[in-house]
Order: sequence, then structure tokens, then C-alpha cells
Amino acid sequence: MTNFTQHTIDSAPQAAKAGLQGAQKALGFVPNLFATMAEAPVSLEAYNVGTTIFEKSSLNPVEQQVVLLTASIENNCEYCVAAHSVIAKNMVKADPAIVDALRNGSALPDAKLQALSDFTQTVIAERGFVADQAVEAFLNAGYTKANVLEVVVGVALKTISTYTNHLANTPLDAAFAPETWSASTCKVA
Repeated sequence: MTNFTQHTIDSAPQAAKAGLQGAQKALGFVPNLFATMAEAPVSLEAYNVGTTIFEKSSLNPVEQQVVLLTASIENNCEYCVAAHSVIAKNMVKADPAIVDALRNGSALPDAKLQALSDFTQTVIAERGFVADQAVEAFLNAGYTKANVLEVVVGVALKTISTYTNHLANTPLDAAFAPETWSASTCKVA
């Protein structure tokens, strides 16, 4: 297995230092994903810019986390599922029952969020070739055509991080360890 360096602010290429410093300031630590992405500063920048853009979407913060968690689960990324479980529960203050249902592959306690998760799964499984009926079901659940495209942005964002984690075998941060996840615990993975 190829080993990737977990960069510190000091060891990172110059172009990645600001991104790592921003994470340190915002979170109090540099997540291992960011430390890995620092090897290619454009990767870290793409992820940070993508995150900022996705946060501007018309999806509310809980809906954003549903998209990101669903994509993380669909892409079987143990790191991202743990990280977004912590973010959803502790930072966004999502109902823990929603997060736990996603993690376990169970039905969500909210029908609209279930439709969002289902649509996100379909976008990934069908690689964007989503049947009209699935789009209509998503719209009928109370979402908009803008939300259709915002889901694509969330999926793209998670593709960057999940693929990076798979390639680099990114170690889980202690801050995310309380939400350790494995595909074997999920009914749909």
C-alpha cells in the first residue's frame, strides 16, 4: 500500500498552509483528510472551496449533512461517515435519530429527508442518469430543480474526499472516533 504523508502546517507545501491553518482555527485541529490532501494543494483547495460553495446551497444545514452522509455511506468511506456524523450531531445539531438511521441503513424519521437521501443514493448509483420518475418523486417530496443540481454538488464534493480517503487509507482522527462506522453495520452498504 502506498503511504501518504499526513502533513502538518509546517511540513505542508506552501500553497496548502493557509488551508491547514484555516482548519486549525475553525476546528482546533487539522483533520487527517486535510493533512493528506495537503500533498496536492489543489486537492485541499478544491475540497475547501467546494465545501464553501455547497454551504451556500438552498439546502439547509441538516439537508446538506444528509446528502454528505448518504454519499459517504454509498461510497463506503468509513472516515467520512464518522466525520459527518460528528459534524451533523455536534455542529449542525441534527436530530441524532436521523444520523443514526442513515448510518444503519434504516428508514429516516422524516419523509422529506428520506426522499433526499433516496435521491442522493440514486444519483450515485445511476451516475447521474436518473430516471424521470425518480426526479419527479424528489420534486414531489418538496424539493426544487435547484436542489436536484445541489445534490450533484454535494456528491461531487464527497467524491473528492471519499476517493482520497480510499487511495490514502486516511487514519481516523480521535475527534471522529466516537462515531466510528463500518459498512458491515449498514443494511444498504
